[in-house]
Parts: sequence; structure tokens; C-alpha cells
Amino acid sequence: MPKLADLQVEELYGPGHRMCAGCGGAITARMALKAMKRPTYVVQSTGCMEVATTIYPYTAWKVPWAHGLFENAPAIASGIETYLKSRPNGEKKNFDLIILGGDGGTFDIGLQALSGAFERRHDFTYICYDNEAYMNTGIQRSSATPEGAWTTTTPVGKASSGKVGPKKDLIAFALAHHIDYAATACPSYWSDFITKVQKAADVEGPALLHVIAPCPLGWRFKTEQTIQMGRLAVQSRYFPLYEVERGKYKLSMNPHETPLEDFLRLQGRFNHLFRPEYAEELNALKSEVQQRWLALQDLCQGKHPTW
Repeated sequence: MPKLADLQVEELYGPGHRMCAGCGGAITARMALKAMKRPTYVVQSTGCMEVATTIYPYTAWKVPWAHGLFENAPAIASGIETYLKSRPNGEKKNFDLIILGGDGGTFDIGLQALSGAFERRHDFTYICYDNEAYMNTGIQRSSATPEGAWTTTTPVGKASSGKVGPKKDLIAFALAHHIDYAATACPSYWSDFITKVQKAADVEGPALLHVIAPCPLGWRFKTEQTIQMGRLAVQSRYFPLYEVERGKYKLSMNPHETPLEDFLRLQGRFNHLFRPEYAEELNALKSEVQQRWLALQDLCQGKHPTW
């Protein structure tokens, strides 16, 4: 278990950026950099964090940082990693390389570049801060948006009941490339989060962290509820915490089931699900969460999932 005294004292993700108050992605970035034990390089895809932390001529980053396009952060990181390893003593693990991307730049636009970097076995830690929509450009749905959620492109009305279809499984995508380490994490559980960031950084080759990053603006909850929202996501089993090391699944937490409704009711994007006419959509989301949890239980026991 990490100790607070062992973490970075200097704030490598500095104050003064323009992320929203209560942003789960900003908390994710700050905590991830505090976990680093070696010189660190950050590559970032386009998104909320890139836009709001590097408004010319200012930057919130106190580490070498690079941004290219929405779709090519893993390709840029591949080049940086190749260069770093080509330097004298570059074969030693004397640096950490992090890629940060939101769900739009990870689940959708950047998926092809990420697949290529995984397959080539580049040495980096990919951290997806998942706020479950394209928040930077107006709260449009992504393939990480959950069933039934309101977004500006999945409005709620007579002809629409929110987003249709289940959320993409990013961990399963990563594991299809036979990477050695993939895990889910939540900044509301700092010790588990720090441990997983450090594990991922120590892996020789690519590693993935899928982090739930509550968004007050897009999820429509009160600014001061971000940490509570992360905890409820985990406790309701909506976002289970687990890790996969060399193909072996392990639960990080096995919470007593909190009703999913306790998590959903605090978010304006799910308000409609509690009206009688949307009972079918609510039940579909509850069923999906339950099936994913049961499938994860099977995987952690070494069984073929019953999905």
C-alpha cells in the first residue's frame, strides 16, 4: 500500500488551470503524476484537459508534455519512447511515459493508434479518464456513454429515451492485444489508484488504466459531489475495480451492493429514467450492470464469462 509520504511533493500538474471545479479528469491527472517515481513524459490527446491546461502562453504541466491531434497520441508516444530508448543507457527503465486521453480520444477517435501501439509493444502507461461523453465539445455521446444516458446527441423526448446500447468494454479491447497489465481505477479510492498507476508504470511494455472520471457539467451533479459520485459508481457495481495481470483477473474491491438507483438519482443525465414511461430503459441499464458484474466474477474465478 502506498504511503502519502512516498508520493511526489511537488505538484507536477500545477494549479491555475481552467478545468471545471470538481473535474474528475483533473483529479486523475494530478494523482497520476504524484505516483511517478522516475522522470516522466506526458502525451495527451485533444480533449477537455488538453484545451484547459495549455492555453497559450500558459501551461499547467511541469513535466515534458506533447499534444498532436485527437487521434494520434499513441503514435506520438511511440516515437518518443523509441527515441528515449535509443539514448545512452536508454535500455534501462529510467523514465515513465504516460498517455492521457478522454473516452472520445480513446474509445473512439484514437482507438486505431492505440491498437497499433499495443501491438508494437511500446513501453507506456495509457490512462483513459472516462467521463462518458465528448464533454469538451458539448456533451455528445461516445461509445463510453452508458445505456439510457441523456447527451446532446441522445436527447430525451417522444422519439428518444437517451443513449441506446451498452458501453464499450475498453479492458477487453486492451487484453485482446495480450498486454501484461490492465486495470480499472477511480480517484475516489486513492490508495488503489496510486498502486495501479505504479504497477502500470513498472510494466515492461504497454499498460492500460481505465479511470472513471465523474464530470459535474456533463453528468449534471453538484460540484462538491465528485468524490461521492466515484464511490457510488464503484459501490453500486456500475464501475467495478479490478486488475488483470498477465491474463489473470483479480477484484480490487467486492462491495456490498448499493442500489444502482442511489448512483443514478444524483445525476441529471438520468433523471428521465425515474419516470414511469422510461421504466424499460432503467431496467435495461440495471440488467446490463448486473450481467457485467456476474461476468467479471466468472473471470476472476478463472471461468469463461456467462455474458
